[in-house]
Amino acid sequence: MSARPTFPMNAWYVAAWDAEVGRKLLSRTICNEPMVLYRQTNGNAVALADACWHRLVPLSLGTLVGDEVRCGYHGLRFNADGRCTHMPSQDTINPSACVRSYPIIERHRFIWVWPGDPALADPALIPDLTWMTDAKWAGDGSMVEVKADYRLVLDNLMDLTHETYVHASSIGNEALAEAPFDAVHGETTATVRRWVLNEEAPAFWAAQLGKPGPVDRWQIIHFKAPSVIALDVGVAPAGSGAPEGDRSQGVGMWVIHIPTPSTAQHTYYFWCHMRNYRINEQRVTREVLQAAGGILHEDETIIEAQQQAMNRLPDRDFYNLSIDAGSLWARRLIDQMIDKETSEQPTGEVIALKEVRA
Repeated sequence: MSARPTFPMNAWYVAAWDAEVGRKLLSRTICNEPMVLYRQTNGNAVALADACWHRLVPLSLGTLVGDEVRCGYHGLRFNADGRCTHMPSQDTINPSACVRSYPIIERHRFIWVWPGDPALADPALIPDLTWMTDAKWAGDGSMVEVKADYRLVLDNLMDLTHETYVHASSIGNEALAEAPFDAVHGETTATVRRWVLNEEAPAFWAAQLGKPGPVDRWQIIHFKAPSVIALDVGVAPAGSGAPEGDRSQGVGMWVIHIPTPSTAQHTYYFWCHMRNYRINEQRVTREVLQAAGGILHEDETIIEAQQQAMNRLPDRDFYNLSIDAGSLWARRLIDQMIDKETSEQPTGEVIALKEVRA
């Protein structure tokens, strides 16, 4: 019996930042599907299976000839639809000579691909990340490759109490770990909300706010199955009205996290910090980018160590606390997508409650 899948195939996944894809062949493996990405001369992005029809040599080792990929082994050429247009030393082309072409969309500064059934690739299913291109928000991000199951990245993001311990020098403090939260879910979404009121700001947020005194801090985690998290985070002077909806005296960010499964234990982790203050200061963008990179490296260290421990102890089960409510809902939603694709019965291994509050 084959192992149960860890990711659904019928979903949009980020394969690259838009700036990564150009007139040079880019190799990425998304959900165990090796792909080669490039842009045509008109600027449109293309994603093809990264294996030549002839001898399976990766097309990413070839070259671009106009809008076509030429295999670097025997020179077969494939157009954007994956159809072979040229074979060496013969006038006729075998009609079966083609490679898979994946649905691809460029949106929110990302290149999204659909590795599953192309007939189900509805562009409306791409999560709305309007802050990425909204002129009222500024910021930048990057991508790191994490040697771990993408769901461990999601677990880390759905429970931010770890900031108290993993990121104590930047965004964590004791007050965060003790603050109450609530976790709710929809058909394809899960949300965790936490407010820390009238407490000292951690170092990173104190620097961003630039005002002394205690703060009211918010963390609202929005998960969209299977692999997109948008964090609504920020601080405002204590008592200035932020919990009631007036954040005008504070500073806020939308922090986008997109862990794309490459294989069962390898993840492309895309992230970006978009802010609504001092948006014309590139220096701030660079400072936030540098700080965030350090924070992400701390997460990467923990997550990879966790994966290594899981590999050593494959029969060891996780134990869950109330703080795991958000990650449990995220995993259940992913499992439901997988069940739908594989026609399996629901596993029922997560939680039975419709809503968890702590």
